[in-house]
This record gives sequence, C-alpha cells and structure tokens, in this order.
Amino acid sequence: MTIHLDRIDRQLLGLLQDNARLTVAELSQQVLLSPSPVWRRVKALEQAGLIQRYQAKLSAAHLGYGVTAFVSVMMGSHTQHVARAFEARIATIPEVIACHNVSGRYDFLLEVVASDLNAFGEFVRCTLQACPGVEEVYSSFSLKAVKHGGQLPIPAHVQNSNDRE
Repeated sequence: MTIHLDRIDRQLLGLLQDNARLTVAELSQQVLLSPSPVWRRVKALEQAGLIQRYQAKLSAAHLGYGVTAFVSVMMGSHTQHVARAFEARIATIPEVIACHNVSGRYDFLLEVVASDLNAFGEFVRCTLQACPGVEEVYSSFSLKAVKHGGQLPIPAHVQNSNDRE
C-alpha cells in the first residue's frame, strides 16, 4: 500500500526532522492548522512508521571524541551464522555509531568514534579484531565533516513499511 503525503504531512515531517522538540502548538503555527488535527497527523505518521523515534543530536567533540573513522571490515567466512554473530557483537559496541552491510570488496562499513588515535588503535586491536569472523580491517579517518546529520528528503508518496516485510 502506498501512503500519500500531502503538503502538510511533508511539512510536519520536515519540521520534526529539523527539531523534534517542537510542540504541537508550535507545529500548528508553522503549518497553519489548529493543534488537534496536527496532533492527529503526527500520531498517524508515527503509526505508519514514518516517524520511528525522537532523539537528541549530541556533540562528539564536546563529549571528547576527537576521531571519527570509517572502518571497512572483510569477513573471513560468509556464512549466515558468522555474519549474524558479527552483527550481534557490533550492535553492543558503543564506539560503533553506525554499521552497514555493503557490497564490494569489504562486507561491512562502520562509523567509529574514539577520543584520539591511540584509543582508536586500541579499539581496533582489542575490540574489533576480536569480533567473530573478522579477517581484514581498513580504516579511513574523517579530516572534516563537510555535511553530517543529514535529513531525509521527503517524497509525496511512500511505500508502507508493513508491505515490504
């Protein structure tokens, strides 16, 4: 089933993506609609799975993370058991802030934060290389974030997530 998003739905999604702390009253002022229908629309967007959660964006620098690395991981075995074990372990490691199973030479691409290069080296040697199935690790370091915390473009029509499973 395809969900049609009208101008107000798209506007609400954009506003909440930019600032999830906006109140229903503030949202209603922005979209020129009274609070009750805005509240109903936001609840419907949540129930449809378009809004998954609300969260705060923290400052890596203020928290002491001076290094952001993109780590490509090649697995020694491509069995489902090994991949699932690796994924389960990675999900428990707080320094790994994103993990993608990718195509190409490497199997996984991780975004990792560390306080400094020494801490990152220790992380790779003691934590990452000890993960199930890891054969090779290749790291690239972010020199400067040109664009980060990007927002998703909001199309007029979306496929209901319940139909894709």
